[in-house]
Amino acid sequence: MSNVGLLYVGAVLFINGLMLLDLIPGKTAAAMNLFVGGMQVIFPTLIILQADGDPSTILGASGLYLFGFTYLYVAWNQLTGADGSGLGWFSLFVAGCAVVYGILQFTNYDDPVFGMIWFSWAVLWFMFFLVLALGKESLTRWTGWFTLLLGIFTGAVPAMMLLSDTYVTGPMEGIIAAVLFLVLLILSAMLGRMRTPAAPGPSPTLATAAERASHERRSANA
Repeated sequence: MSNVGLLYVGAVLFINGLMLLDLIPGKTAAAMNLFVGGMQVIFPTLIILQADGDPSTILGASGLYLFGFTYLYVAWNQLTGADGSGLGWFSLFVAGCAVVYGILQFTNYDDPVFGMIWFSWAVLWFMFFLVLALGKESLTRWTGWFTLLLGIFTGAVPAMMLLSDTYVTGPMEGIIAAVLFLVLLILSAMLGRMRTPAAPGPSPTLATAAERASHERRSANA
């Protein structure tokens, strides 16, 4: 993944985490999703066009589209008021792909740290699926905190290390990354039980979109 692109993946995950926690309105977050989503579609396209058919380069760039389309989808939902069910099912697809990309980091690139980062993204996108597609509203705040923390620890921090040429990977670093992500998942669950003040304004968030979709399904079945 482009080091610069990874930094802004961290930024948009941080913003979307705040949105899921109702700390900022959905329409406020839409702008960052548009900016980063567009970046994560344009960058891999340019990389692939210049790859001269190299399979490794094309494989590395292909994963960026998963993020780009996710963030553009989020922006579309916030700006149009569409429910989150379609995004939720797309998130299940992303989660499955993230598992494969994680395995490839171990087998093809000998990078256990990024393997664990991809696995953590797989867990996060699966949580998006549960909240948005299956209407598991009780997981919304847990997902919000996990999104926010992964924005820092799987986006901003590794991007800064890569950009400053201080990134190190290996079996021990991979184990440390796995423990860290487990701690972040548990910490997110604990923080998710705490109350936070709601954001001003009526703009819907991913969470309220999921609640509206769940309500519509219950009404249809009534």
